[in-house]
Amino acid sequence: MRRTVIVVEDEAKIRGLVRSYLEREGYIVLEAGTGARALELAPGADLMILDLGLPDRAGEDVARQVRTSTGLPLIMLTAKASETQRIAGLRLGADDYVTKPFSPRELVARVDAVLRRATGESAGDGTASFGGGVIRIDAERREVQVEGRAAALTRTEFDLLTTLASRPGRAWSRLELAARVQSDEHEASERTIDVHVKNLRRKLGDPGGTPRLVTAVPGIGYRLAVDRDA
Repeated sequence: MRRTVIVVEDEAKIRGLVRSYLEREGYIVLEAGTGARALELAPGADLMILDLGLPDRAGEDVARQVRTSTGLPLIMLTAKASETQRIAGLRLGADDYVTKPFSPRELVARVDAVLRRATGESAGDGTASFGGGVIRIDAERREVQVEGRAAALTRTEFDLLTTLASRPGRAWSRLELAARVQSDEHEASERTIDVHVKNLRRKLGDPGGTPRLVTAVPGIGYRLAVDRDA
């Protein structure tokens, strides 16, 4: 599943540079030039790169709000380089701290490392079970089983399911889901998400009536309605 990173920086050239390096490594990148825009985008992302020198509000305030409301991993990006300032940033909840000027390649490596820590990725079989074993997802093999039978999902359907399964019970908007499942070969839209969900439900055994696995959230989008097994 492609992960989404928000680059919050008021200088367009820096945003563009960081974006190009991240996209080269397969990330979906959203841009924000203000703190207000960053807070709008935060719920649909996996990590935020946050410049503390923003034009509309202090970056530290944005960091506090993001950590409180979403728990999103943060990498702070700033020209401030003193030890005291770095410690202050880390105490705000930053997962890492990068000072300008910086190496884009190093920044991408730090993004990789923070996301690995945040998601608990480690060596293993890469499988997860939901709903008392009703659904089993093998992320490494990109295979899904429903009640012991294989479900032949398309790439988009698999990415849609793993996005929903990354936070069971969370309401995902169609816009968020579209951003998560699109690729260079396939551009998803809010309208097509409904079609993909319909196909996914059919393959999971929820063809009609009252769906029990992937359920609609009126006015918003969809959620996975079963919890991850311990």
